[in-house]
Amino acid sequence: MQTLFPQIKPYARHELAVDGPHVLYVDESGTPDGLPVVFIHGGPGSGCDANSRCYFDPGVYRIITFDQRGCGRSTPHASLDRNTTWDLVADMERIRLFLNIEKWVLFGGSWGSTLALAYAQSHAERVHGLILRGIFLARPQEIEWFYQAGASRIFPDYWQDYIAPIPEDERHDLLTAFHKRLTGNDQIAQMHTAKAWSSWEGRAATLRPNPQVVERFCDPHRALSIARIECHYFVNNAFLEPNQLLRDMHKIAHLPGVIVHGRYDMICPLDNAWALHQAWPGSELQVIREAGHVASEPGITDALVRATEQMASSLLNLQPDEA
Repeated sequence: MQTLFPQIKPYARHELAVDGPHVLYVDESGTPDGLPVVFIHGGPGSGCDANSRCYFDPGVYRIITFDQRGCGRSTPHASLDRNTTWDLVADMERIRLFLNIEKWVLFGGSWGSTLALAYAQSHAERVHGLILRGIFLARPQEIEWFYQAGASRIFPDYWQDYIAPIPEDERHDLLTAFHKRLTGNDQIAQMHTAKAWSSWEGRAATLRPNPQVVERFCDPHRALSIARIECHYFVNNAFLEPNQLLRDMHKIAHLPGVIVHGRYDMICPLDNAWALHQAWPGSELQVIREAGHVASEPGITDALVRATEQMASSLLNLQPDEA
């Protein structure tokens, strides 16, 4: 079974000013003249970490990681101002141009798969191929499943802690109730609500309980950006038209793609990946038997690393001058 490549340090770090007040953190690692790949993190609001660049052979890939607006090392932290799906798509295009990259591979999981699809459908001519994990298409039924009713029946004990900050008379519309508190002026209530939101996600993310994953989600700095930005996006249906990503798959049907999804993913159920695969006949769907949602589960890590190796081999064979 494949594991992550060893951790490496970036060879370049950038602070890229986009629309005020946002400044994006971007780094590059691996081989400067290698096959460009961009790691698109989840959330929205999570940010990258040291493992984000470890799914790729550093001797083959030029690895780009960046923290999306309002999270990670990008500033201002947890900002919702000018923070939409289409702002992030524009940011990715700014990064590509800033780094003088003609085309790149898109690698995204969870919300990162959503943003990868949105970018590819807007800039198909700039994409070599896609490697996607834990598919989230941002349809209302997917948001409803995890944040209002559905996953609550699988994890009723965790659910009680999630809804605890919300009075009973507001629980018929949890997104609105959370949004009110996460964007309010009471900072104590804001952080209390953010931890409840992020803890729910962290506890449901893995097939087997994983305290390290929960701890990462509950870190106060990360929890605030995850909860505020996710809730902001989801009350706005991720700024997408109904069923937009599946509707527009014809725009990227010619691109190669690998879809990796845990069979027991309780955050983004497997039917999301199945629907995407049906709309993308040329894609390869890998269902990982003993896995939930997160990339760090062994079966998912194995599939993702193999996918990056397969993608590089295929693309570089077509382009010998890049080998």
